[in-house]
Amino acid sequence: MDKEKIHDYWFKFLRDKNSLYYPLGDITIFGGDPDKLAHLVYDGTKTATTSSYDLYTADEYMPQVGDYNIILDGNEEPLCITETLVTEVVPFKYVSAEHAYHEGEGDRTLDYWREVHEDFFKKEYQEAGKEFNDEILCLCEVFKRIY
Repeated sequence: MDKEKIHDYWFKFLRDKNSLYYPLGDITIFGGDPDKLAHLVYDGTKTATTSSYDLYTADEYMPQVGDYNIILDGNEEPLCITETLVTEVVPFKYVSAEHAYHEGEGDRTLDYWREVHEDFFKKEYQEAGKEFNDEILCLCEVFKRIY
């Protein structure tokens, strides 16, 4: 990750917005297929994401409403900036079809979302020495691309 390039990208955004106050939330590279997912954000197709709430550590950034996030592509280059609009914690089994649609992946159905995310979360939980089930808490985030 080229920190100088990311720094320059962020300050170009601030200059273009003519503001010195935009709270930088995180520098995000998506799991799974980072390049494809980043471009779905850039194109406006992907306006939501989900992460495992239980696997966040105390010192790890957790999305908050009002934050601005730099989205990196598969080469860890800054592609765009999003603003977090909504965050909510819900059990995996209660993630809505609407949220799945806004994730913008595959055929955008809840069935597709569950299949892909179950596989992804099972691997994450296994690496953390934990077991996945449909009661795990998910952090659902809704955002919009602003730059």
